[in-house]
Amino acid sequence: MEPEAYLPALDVSPDRTIDFLDARELPPPEPLQETMTRLTDLDETSVFVQLNDRVPQFLFPKLDERGIEYQTVETDEGVLTAIWLPTTE
Repeated sequence: MEPEAYLPALDVSPDRTIDFLDARELPPPEPLQETMTRLTDLDETSVFVQLNDRVPQFLFPKLDERGIEYQTVETDEGVLTAIWLPTTE
């Protein structure tokens, strides 16, 4: 499935560029490590979308510490987490 197909389940602007990671088959702690690495390139015009087989509970405190917004929903495919920088207006 294309990453764009997951966006309707999330409250994310479709105008953002998508960086997608299918982490369902990665063993811990690889999903967290890969996500944190990719977030270094995150800007206000993009959204990082991670598809995992479980809720990434260890990721949430790290995002909260950095003031990064996110939303997680469960889908038939797995647990989908969208991560984005808040827009500054």
